[in-house]
Amino acid sequence: MFHKILIANRGEIAVRIIRACKEMGIETVAVYSEADREALHVLMADEAVCIGPVKSKDSYLNMQNIISATVLTGATAIHPGFGFLSENSSFARMCEDCNITFIGPDADTIDLLGSKSKARETMQKAGIPVVPGSDGELESIEEASKLAKEIGYPVMIKASAGGGGKGMRPVYSACDLEQAIVSAKTEAKAAFADDKVYMEKLIINPKHVEFQILADAHGNVIHLGERDCSIQRRNQKLMEESPCPVISKELRIKMGNAAVKAAKATGYVNAGTIEFLLDKDNNYYFMEMNTRIQVEHPVTEMVTGIDMIKEQIRISCGERLSYKQKDIKFQGHAIECRINAEDPKRGFLPCPGLVENILFPGGPGVRVDSALYPGYMVPASYDSMLAKVIVHGNTRAEAIDRMKRALAELVIDGIETNLDFQYELMEMDEVLSGDYHTGLIEGKK
Repeated sequence: MFHKILIANRGEIAVRIIRACKEMGIETVAVYSEADREALHVLMADEAVCIGPVKSKDSYLNMQNIISATVLTGATAIHPGFGFLSENSSFARMCEDCNITFIGPDADTIDLLGSKSKARETMQKAGIPVVPGSDGELESIEEASKLAKEIGYPVMIKASAGGGGKGMRPVYSACDLEQAIVSAKTEAKAAFADDKVYMEKLIINPKHVEFQILADAHGNVIHLGERDCSIQRRNQKLMEESPCPVISKELRIKMGNAAVKAAKATGYVNAGTIEFLLDKDNNYYFMEMNTRIQVEHPVTEMVTGIDMIKEQIRISCGERLSYKQKDIKFQGHAIECRINAEDPKRGFLPCPGLVENILFPGGPGVRVDSALYPGYMVPASYDSMLAKVIVHGNTRAEAIDRMKRALAELVIDGIETNLDFQYELMEMDEVLSGDYHTGLIEGKK
């Protein structure tokens, strides 16, 4: 087992990783930018190293400084969390070259699955259903136009190296195709330093259902059930739940087996997520695989009782999975709401600032993952997520009632948040019935 792990991240996920390490008897090293000198993860870790100025490119994305901090402190492994360098194959290779364990899949796997078009090709060869579209990157406008006519409008242009909703453009008619490709390529280049794009048939108002998998270095792969992540705004998830309220036991088994098959097809090792689109006729299609821990991993932890971070660490140490698929039992229902520093009344405008007072909810079945404390200055330079409120109930109805109670208890004074928006979400008819899709929020405008 590692004696010391450096966490190459910030905010609530860094705090989450530190807590898991403490329970495992592992020392931790926090890294921080000048803006995060007083951040909670810095205060909680055994050691902390400043790695640069406020801008992410100079600090949390500064690979050389992070490697130097790892060597300086004697840490032997790096946990990248999510975002930042978590899916950066160059960083994973740099860790390997420096004899530092990257807690995640290897660089070649990140490369394969980081290219959405290559991932599609791999899944097609493995017999996993994929959304009809291009076999690889689009080489020209002419090729794109011909393909769009074959599969039929609407289509979606997607960045090959994409994520977080960037580099995606829906196209509803031929006259809009060229501009959509140019726009997607420009955004992809800025976000990922890669302007390659591909095309898929646009499935109208699908459900976004993802399966959590765990895979060790000995060929063992299991799934931990699914999460419904269909409540989104501009392709950014707002609320997640497990299990998906509308899929049958038979479909769950079928999709779970496909997720395991997809992971095996890539030789995947560590925690990962297979993301599917589910249409109104219960046809499912592989969308992408995320090669990291997900923001929404707590709902899976709540229904399975398995600590995902600890499992990541054990797998990276070379241990075999201690579970077989038949050992995984799903208990009750879990929901997560993301609380962000943004004002829904002003178009979800980011609202950084000083947290004057805070009161987290408690009681049975309630968990809050956050790095907030009274007097903390929320910086304007990073993601706006402040906290994740996660609840568990014996039934979905109980989980919804528990979430409403927890959101009503939560107090964050000093800055605007989307707290009221999330509460109203819990009262929407579509959410109460479970019959919602990825276009719900945009359709309510």
